[in-house]
Amino acid sequence: MITVKVNRNDNQKIVSFSMSGHAEAGPYGYDLVCAGASAVSLGAVNAIHSILHVELDVDMKEDGGYLFCSVPNGLDSALAEKVELLLEGMLASLASIATEYHEHMTIIES
Repeated sequence: MITVKVNRNDNQKIVSFSMSGHAEAGPYGYDLVCAGASAVSLGAVNAIHSILHVELDVDMKEDGGYLFCSVPNGLDSALAEKVELLLEGMLASLASIATEYHEHMTIIES
């Protein structure tokens, strides 16, 4: 199962998220749940970098199965809001996948 953990600050802004595990919804290389979750999360990280020029702090295992990202401190408020919007969009997409494939993916917010 893929577990997505989202950490929010006191203002309910996303400060970090992690994805770990494998969906095991199909054979390796043909797992659409894993592919979808990976595309959504990495797409958001790449969009934040390429559109907003913000480097998230990223830790990822080369063999897959683990991604951790945190938003750097000290962003000006306008830029922080744009990062938040992209991360909330990512979370909405992941929630759609988790709703449809709840036996393969779960989201935990704290």
